[in-house]
Amino acid sequence: MKSYDVIIVGAGSMGMSAGYYLARRGVRTLLIDAFDPPHREGSHHGEPRLIRHAYSGHAVYTGMAIRAHELWNELEERMERKLLIQSGVLNITDTQINSFDERIAEAAKQGVHTEKLNADDIRKRWKGLELPNHFEAMYEPAAGYLCSEACVDSYKALALAHGAELLPHTAVCGITARRGSVVVHTRTAKFHGAKLILTAGAWFSTLAPFISLPVRAVRKTVGWFETGSSDFHAGKFPGFTLHTQEGGYYGFPDIGGAGLKIGRHDTGLEWKPGEPLLPFGSLNEDEGDLRGVLGKYMPAAAGRLSKGTVCKYEMSPDEDFIIDRHPHYPHIVVAGGFSGHGFKFSSVVGEICSQLVLDEASQHDIRPFALSRFAQQASPAPSFA
Repeated sequence: MKSYDVIIVGAGSMGMSAGYYLARRGVRTLLIDAFDPPHREGSHHGEPRLIRHAYSGHAVYTGMAIRAHELWNELEERMERKLLIQSGVLNITDTQINSFDERIAEAAKQGVHTEKLNADDIRKRWKGLELPNHFEAMYEPAAGYLCSEACVDSYKALALAHGAELLPHTAVCGITARRGSVVVHTRTAKFHGAKLILTAGAWFSTLAPFISLPVRAVRKTVGWFETGSSDFHAGKFPGFTLHTQEGGYYGFPDIGGAGLKIGRHDTGLEWKPGEPLLPFGSLNEDEGDLRGVLGKYMPAAAGRLSKGTVCKYEMSPDEDFIIDRHPHYPHIVVAGGFSGHGFKFSSVVGEICSQLVLDEASQHDIRPFALSRFAQQASPAPSFA
């Protein structure tokens, strides 16, 4: 039975990042994944992903977003590969349902520059937008989007270069833990580790009852639509979020003729590991919701659907992250429930997980992400097999 300092179960965006930060410090690290990352079975495929800094909710998000951006820039330098496009991000809202005032105030406290724009300002700067007069926006010029699969692939290359081992196409079928050690069981072997990080994403339910997170996996759809105007092309149009009576949406400019990408953040069908994931177009709303909001607010971007795909969110009850130690085993770190807004943070979450598992303090106050905040959380069993 091979032995490692740290074993990571789930080598997607968060796990692969943590693997790199551990391996570069000389920590003997094993990454285990049921697939071969980057892959299409989690939450990181179908590039790109937004990165923005002026966040709602806990103030820790803004600080983490700033650090995440620094780490993405560092990754770019090490790989000599462009991963982050600073396109700006335009956050648009119907003022009858939302306001950016608190986010703008918190951003200013942490040194993040934003611009508050009324509907007329928005229409003048981005000709393709048709917004009612009571809409407003918060523009973040330093924000942008990440090439998600390339980011995971870059962390993978660096982790392996620093000596980490990756076991792809390997499902974990058991974990046994004692004070100061763990044993991870697969169908063909067992692996011993002094410590463990669990970053299983939408597949966390397969680790129950060893750890039972209040996380549900949700099927999400995104589509790319042909644009009838260069106003939506990359370099002219930013990444965006759109909060309307029709729902919450996010998207990206037309990059290289691929079409404007748009997805819906709210709604979605619950999915469980082992169940088939319905392909894009199985439901009328897969394309209908996206086309409807484009037709209303960005009609020149509501052309032919050139591509549609599905991915998975892993939703916590309050849509805040879970980053904590196992309730029974302090040498096991758990990170999940990233609720459709986690990818931008995967660089810093990997750093935080690597620090926690090595019993080091994080510069970020992660108390809002404690598992104990869920009063209904059942006490996990000590092992499963």
